[in-house]
Amino acid sequence: MQGIIAVESTLSNICTALETEGYEVVTLEAEEVDDVDAIVVSGLDSNFLNMQETVTEVPVINAAGKTTQEVLEELEKL
Repeated sequence: MQGIIAVESTLSNICTALETEGYEVVTLEAEEVDDVDAIVVSGLDSNFLNMQETVTEVPVINAAGKTTQEVLEELEKL
């Protein structure tokens, strides 16, 4: 899968790796998130009350505890 990936701004190493692999990377905070093919988050902002509303139907990859290579592999499976 090559496409547009929204990445949380704290994950600069993953941004660099994705760009190297040919992905277009935008920050998660960007307004064009509606047009992305996947989202990568750090997992640090977990909702501990388990009250979540889905605002997107694109795949979300939680990068917490994963290497950059593992995140790339997950994107390739999409």
